[in-house]
Amino acid sequence: MAAILTELAQFFAAARLPEGGRAYLVGGFLRDALRESGRSTTDGSPAAHDLDLAVPLLGAALQNLARELADQLTGAYVALSPARNVARIVVNANAPATPPSIIDLAGFPGGWFHGDDLTAIHEDLQRRDFTVNALALPLEEWRPGPVSDWADRIIDPCNGRADLAQKLIRAVHPEVFRHDPGRLLRGVRLAGQLQFRLEPETARQIRAEAPLLARVSPERVRDELLQILAADQARPQLEVLDRLDLLCRIIPELALTKGVEQPRAYHYWDVWQHLLHTVEYAEQITRGHQHSAIYTLSPWTAATAAHFAPATDGSPSRRALLKLAALLHDIAKPQTRSVDDAGRIRFFGHSEQGAAMARERLTQLRLPSRSIALVSKMVELHLRPAQLRQGEGMPSRRAIYRYFRDAGDAAIDTIYLALADYLAARGPELEATAWAHHAAMLTYVLQTGTGQIANRPAAGPPRLLNGNDLMRHFGLSPGPQIGRLLAELAEAQAIGEITTAAAALERAAALLAADERQSDPESASEVLQ
Repeated sequence: MAAILTELAQFFAAARLPEGGRAYLVGGFLRDALRESGRSTTDGSPAAHDLDLAVPLLGAALQNLARELADQLTGAYVALSPARNVARIVVNANAPATPPSIIDLAGFPGGWFHGDDLTAIHEDLQRRDFTVNALALPLEEWRPGPVSDWADRIIDPCNGRADLAQKLIRAVHPEVFRHDPGRLLRGVRLAGQLQFRLEPETARQIRAEAPLLARVSPERVRDELLQILAADQARPQLEVLDRLDLLCRIIPELALTKGVEQPRAYHYWDVWQHLLHTVEYAEQITRGHQHSAIYTLSPWTAATAAHFAPATDGSPSRRALLKLAALLHDIAKPQTRSVDDAGRIRFFGHSEQGAAMARERLTQLRLPSRSIALVSKMVELHLRPAQLRQGEGMPSRRAIYRYFRDAGDAAIDTIYLALADYLAARGPELEATAWAHHAAMLTYVLQTGTGQIANRPAAGPPRLLNGNDLMRHFGLSPGPQIGRLLAELAEAQAIGEITTAAAALERAAALLAADERQSDPESASEVLQ
């Protein structure tokens, strides 16, 4: 970041800006630099990879300058919003080992600049969202080295530095949320990200203006929600969203889960609290087991760490989607709840109905189709891993194979959802021995299933037989029977029951003989007798 800032300073020193005009660093970079000044990197830059610049240009002049800057930085130019005088430059977009740096350029709105950029930048800052973001520094004043070398030159008309010191998120002015209702969610997300508190009047404003959330695009709501879920402490942030009347505006189906009683023998909390605590436990068991003996019982390897690592292409991480599935996995329980004659509470079909409800809601939130498929599959199959248990013994290799086959891309994620679901069901009444047994069983499922994947014909060694082999050897015609035989043989190969073509032919012959017996009424009668 220091290298990029140095290049930016050199570029703007030579750029043709209006007389008396300067480029300003604004917003989050400065906020984080001040916040992290005691633990900043050796070059004095915070760990952020994004920069916001305000420049005294509008329209085509701003876009042309952004193109020139992209060339200078060997980056990519993006016309983010020409009508709003905003452009973006992405640097290191194709460097897998380096997070991309995003530089947003915004012109002073409304043509304010008339030779007095200090007045213009003050007006710009006073139109921003929160005081801790309403900071600016002339780019020429930045220096590589300690933040203290340039901190006293920061322009701070809204007393953002005082709120930084008090760890407060405060709205710049009373109309902040009316001007941009997306800030309703951003305020909560920023407070969670920084581990700050919402200033009481700002919290009151957010709750009062919550209905304005309906004006925010689904894509923007989606992005804010996923960022909250991607960060640690997601459950407290979801609870804040709920207290401020926002969460059930994003996912209205959650409102019906509040107060829905569950069987006390199996559940400590009602459905609503169970969902929130499942998010919490999903977060805990995917943190790398560095903090509690309880969570070390759940499986964790370098492979699973990589599986849940942040995505490098900007798509939602699997960890965030796991927590989203945790929030939604029992969402259909209110609709499926019944009480039998013995007074037992049941939720028949809630997994399947919940998957359909999740798919519909996430489609409305414009999640990528792959993310929707992953979350809805987790919701549909969240009970399946626990159902693999065979008494006190471990599941069969065949049952594990079929689970991984049916779950597909969601198989690993659903195992972790099942672990979190178990912890959230028992809550404070968790029994250590039972949890240890459950975690050991699902660890065995995970290890066995991922081992089998390597032996599947599609990923590992070739099939022992193909369809032509079966038709030629047994005189069969093309049809569904061939596909079923191949699937049975692939399963047997994956779990190690057959390893040679001869053994595969023998198994196929046995399967065909069984088919003949089932189709022959006299043979079936003999079997029954």
